[in-house]
Amino acid sequence: MSGLRSFLLYLLRILPFIAFCQLAGLIGSFFTAPNIPTWYASLEKPFFNPPNWVFAPVWTALYAMMGVSLFLVWRRRGESEHASKAMAVFMAQLFLNTLWSIVFFGSKSILGGLAVIVLLGAFIVWTIRLFNKVSKAAGKLLVPYLLWVVFATILNLSIFFLNI
Repeated sequence: MSGLRSFLLYLLRILPFIAFCQLAGLIGSFFTAPNIPTWYASLEKPFFNPPNWVFAPVWTALYAMMGVSLFLVWRRRGESEHASKAMAVFMAQLFLNTLWSIVFFGSKSILGGLAVIVLLGAFIVWTIRLFNKVSKAAGKLLVPYLLWVVFATILNLSIFFLNI
C-alpha cells in the first residue's frame, strides 16, 4: 500500500507541471481552432500534411512530457547549478511555442510563423542541452517534442512555398 501511496503523492507533485504546459497549448488553441476550418483549410498544403485530428493528441502528449521534464529539473533546483537557467530557457521556449499559434493562426502569417518556429527549435535544443546537465531523463523527454517541431517547421516552410 505504501508503494501506491508514494506513487500517488509523486503524481500529485507532477500534475501542476503538466497542467502548466497544457495551459500553453490551451492558450494557443484559442488562436488555432477558429482558423482551422476557415483560413487554414483554404491553404495549399504538402502531401505529408497530417489530418487535422492528429495535432490535438500529439500536442497533448508532448505537453505532458514537457511537464514531466520540467518537474524533473525543478525538483533538482537545489542540487544543480544549471537548474535555474534551464527552467528559464524552458519558459522562453514555452512562450515561443504559444507565440507560434498566435502568429501563424491568429495573425495568419505563414512567414511570421516560420520565423517563430525556427527560433522555437533553437530554444528547444538549448533547453535539452541544459536539461541534460540537470537530469538526463528530463532532456530525453524533450526529444520527441524537438522531432515534432522539426517536422512542423518543414510543414510550415512547405506551406509558405505552396502559398506565395
